[in-house]
Amino acid sequence: MKGFDIVITTDRTMMSNHHGKEFLGFMATGPAIGIPEKLWVWIAAPKIKTDSLGRPKEASYGLRKVEAKLIDAGFNVAIIDPDYLHKHLDTMKVLMIGHHDFFAYGPPSSEWWMITGKEPVNRVYFRRLMESPIVKKAKEKGVKIIVGGPAAWQWLWELELWRKWGVDTVVDGEAEKVIVDLVEKALNNEPLPHYIYVGPSDSPSIEEIPVIKGASVNGLIEIMRGCPRGCKFCSVTLRPLRYIPLEIIEKEIRVNLEHGVESTILHSEDVLLYGANGVKPRPDPLIKLHEMARKLVPGSLAWSHSSLAAIKYAEEEYRLVSKLMQDIILTKQDFLGVEVGIETLSSRLAKIIMPGKSAPYPPDKWPDIVEDAFRIMHENLIIPAATLILGLPEETASDVAITAEMFDRLRPYRSVIVPMFFVPMGVLKNRDWFRRNLVQPEHIEVMKKCLFHTLYWAEDIMNKFYLKEPHLVPVRLGLKLFMKYVKWKVNRILPKLEAILRK
Repeated sequence: MKGFDIVITTDRTMMSNHHGKEFLGFMATGPAIGIPEKLWVWIAAPKIKTDSLGRPKEASYGLRKVEAKLIDAGFNVAIIDPDYLHKHLDTMKVLMIGHHDFFAYGPPSSEWWMITGKEPVNRVYFRRLMESPIVKKAKEKGVKIIVGGPAAWQWLWELELWRKWGVDTVVDGEAEKVIVDLVEKALNNEPLPHYIYVGPSDSPSIEEIPVIKGASVNGLIEIMRGCPRGCKFCSVTLRPLRYIPLEIIEKEIRVNLEHGVESTILHSEDVLLYGANGVKPRPDPLIKLHEMARKLVPGSLAWSHSSLAAIKYAEEEYRLVSKLMQDIILTKQDFLGVEVGIETLSSRLAKIIMPGKSAPYPPDKWPDIVEDAFRIMHENLIIPAATLILGLPEETASDVAITAEMFDRLRPYRSVIVPMFFVPMGVLKNRDWFRRNLVQPEHIEVMKKCLFHTLYWAEDIMNKFYLKEPHLVPVRLGLKLFMKYVKWKVNRILPKLEAILRK
């Protein structure tokens, strides 16, 4: 085979398995600070192994879904590493590009950009891809460019680049029901819509979602789509809730294993709600899911996301977290990683912005729910990467002060906590961004607490759990040097930073 009619790609920050450590990929959402850009990107997103045509051993799960849908429809298509696009210039008719954060407008990229004044490397590398000679040649040759993914909404803020780079169509939303027809039109040289928004009523059914054909990055496998909690700042909650059948999950795990990927990340906005009774976790489907995965997967298991309320409910009602960890997950690994959302520790603000996030508990108990869930995770060797959102609509100085005050209750629990500036998404997409000029002393206090908490626990996490493999010693040393640099830099410039943020 000499080449493909349809090429799917992304930039270097996304075409990587991040040394097999998903969390390292988040470094690509920030600018290179204190170390050269090439070293920063090597730590965050090293090049992935490919075959002679440039097909990567692992690729982003979203790209794999689009690839699978087009393969099932009979198209000559493949995901290609950006360094190999030139090999397909003669055959390429459609170039499809996906990304989680095209222009670094999503959290936490936008925050690091605003604070430091430097473009995050994900934005830098995406721009370099779009302005590379090979993409320019493809466009001159008449290749149609279609972009999409979770960050498709960002193109609405970059209309000039949309025109400059010759993007034909932006697909915003789940693509399975629209992508085949769109590609057929592109191949037939028919007029293409500039923008396609896939709303909830157009979301694909379980039967319309294909099984991936190649390995996903670090074995990430989707177990459900949508979320029932209804947080106003989140776009995922706008999608209908669908549970992926166990047999489909098993098929995709086996695809990864066949391609040499021996770890699995169970992906959902709330893993513990798989097969749930509303927002109440149920033991039976979760135990079956984890037993199946643990039996198949020789490497590590992880959860992409879980809600703190689900962790508390599952443990207090059924001791389910303890059972999953002790009886199943920890039989082959030392810890489990997961992303969780704190967002605020003000119960008043929680009632307004995310009243369903605490369910089945009342939102006025939110701070207690957070602390209880952190304790449960700490006791069961679950390491959370948690987020806080600063500048939420309806936020007051008192809400932020409460968050700063309550934050100290989390100090005893092993975790990484990242503050993020509000980005208008979900039902709040028409609200304004939270920008640096809006930062108040209370926000600075929260950011300081997050930084020192994370630096304190990051060293413990690396010493006991993370990057212990011999081949990752250079990455481990690089991160330790970076943390030392951050400590030195923060102590040196914190007074100046506080003055700048107050301006």
